[in-house]
Amino acid sequence: MNKTKTVLSYLTFDALAACSSWILFYLYNNRAGETPLPTAELTSQPDCYLPMVILPFCWILVYFITGYYDNIFRKSRLIELSQTFFTTLWGSVILFFLLVLNDKFPGHLNFLKLFLVLFSLQFGITYFFRIMQTSRITRKIHQRQFGFNTLIVGGDEKAVELFHHLNNQENPSGNLLVGYVELDPQQQSPLKQHLPYLGGMAEIPSVIEKYKIEEVIVTIASSEHNLLSRLLILLQRFKLTVWGIPDLYDLLSGAQKTNNLYGLPLFKISNGIMPAWAMNVKRLCDVIFSAFGLLLFAPLSLAIAIAIKIDSHGPVIYAQNRVGRFGKEFRIFKFRTMVCDAEVKGPQLSSTNDPRITTVGRFLRKTHLDEIPQFINVIMGQMSLVGPRPERRYFIEQLVAKAPQYGLLHKVRPGITSWGQIKYGYASNIDQMLERLPYDLVYLKNASLYLDFKIMIYSTLELFSAKGK
Repeated sequence: MNKTKTVLSYLTFDALAACSSWILFYLYNNRAGETPLPTAELTSQPDCYLPMVILPFCWILVYFITGYYDNIFRKSRLIELSQTFFTTLWGSVILFFLLVLNDKFPGHLNFLKLFLVLFSLQFGITYFFRIMQTSRITRKIHQRQFGFNTLIVGGDEKAVELFHHLNNQENPSGNLLVGYVELDPQQQSPLKQHLPYLGGMAEIPSVIEKYKIEEVIVTIASSEHNLLSRLLILLQRFKLTVWGIPDLYDLLSGAQKTNNLYGLPLFKISNGIMPAWAMNVKRLCDVIFSAFGLLLFAPLSLAIAIAIKIDSHGPVIYAQNRVGRFGKEFRIFKFRTMVCDAEVKGPQLSSTNDPRITTVGRFLRKTHLDEIPQFINVIMGQMSLVGPRPERRYFIEQLVAKAPQYGLLHKVRPGITSWGQIKYGYASNIDQMLERLPYDLVYLKNASLYLDFKIMIYSTLELFSAKGK
């Protein structure tokens, strides 16, 4: 089942529900008024058609912010009901007050009744369309027509018990077991009689890529907390849903969501650093402020481009491979600040008096103006305004070898600015990058929209202080 097409289906029906509920409410509002208009005259009013265009976009934005479209394949009917109810409730409250402020209810005294009609229509029609689609997806999962490639980590008796539980479900959970990995190569795994053995911890990345793994179930004992910590750090590099057995619940307290899987004795290990709604608000702000930044700095960018061309030979924009969220590489854009062929001897970090930096480049680095083109990366979804700075794979491999927890930074999109950059500054070598790492880990632990705003303020002040390198 194609995820993009399924999300588009939900979007289409949500938009249709918004249009339908508005038309019905508009007709009811007219009939309930003191002087109802004839249908022909009523439908000729601009008030009838303009909201039909605007409201679907507004409702979809609300659903996006609240995270409804984030994981459409793993929704239960109960979650569907509660999520739709509360989202349409507060959305209807906002819409109703906007209608009151614009005097759309002349002659009406019973505002509560009008609100209940508006909310009931929006909730009822939206939920009707959604439950049809969710039921269809759930039915396909239960009939084994659709599923998720799943890897089991661990091969002891608990893993065997889980295997039998998954195989004997009356209503299958959709987990298509491709095999298992064993973290302790010396351990005799009874699961080997039931599933293919795919290797140890070192083979996990290649197994995930080869078999297109979507979900991982961790069955190792809580006593193996050192292995568990390394495993979870490794899994952060991938866009996966990770489930754990109850034995791990206490050990991972605060790092999980209590969410069972079609009755299975599993809980979901959260991969997010903020609630879904906060992550979506952050993404929305990223796009809006980046688009505004590109427009605001357009004249300055033109002047910078001219200065770069006059100062030295080579392109204005420099593109370089960096590692982003879930370990995926992307091309980061910057105004060129070094001479061409600056790394003929291989990847090198810049230093304070680096002879490769041009005259204009030194000014751009001090003022951070060389990073203006990264607004494009943000709009493309490769970066965020705030997040750990992206590095090249060449350096990341060295960092992970010395500090495996560096892999945790790939839980989020890298940023134009970061807490580590504010509190520590630029790093000129691997050791300095390791010294900066704790600041970025503190950001992950305490991430919030407020902290992002605080970092943006500090970054703006640093921009004017010209303390870059």
